[in-house]
Amino acid sequence: MQADRLAAVQALQKHYGGVCVLKGAGSLIAAPNALPALCDKGNPGMATAGMGDILSGVIGGLIAQTIPLGDAACMGVYLHGMAGDMAAKEGERGIMATDLLPYLHRLVNVAP
Repeated sequence: MQADRLAAVQALQKHYGGVCVLKGAGSLIAAPNALPALCDKGNPGMATAGMGDILSGVIGGLIAQTIPLGDAACMGVYLHGMAGDMAAKEGERGIMATDLLPYLHRLVNVAP
């Protein structure tokens, strides 16, 4: 999977349908009838327990607001990565998933 992440996310999406998010350095999002998206936000400190749960919750919350699946996945991955980068300003080591919550709160409440 790591040897060709783009091919992997496209194959997963094609096989299972829906929208596929492949987390990692350069998270990828594949949705039907759309070009794959790449998120350059986030950092190695986010490789900790519970980060995927936070990401899933963010995406689920966006979907609950009737945002289309592909858009919700892209937005959620971006917000998650941005919050992780904000949490890492004091250092990447020791970041916990819950450290992202105050930053996510700020990010989703910024006026357009």
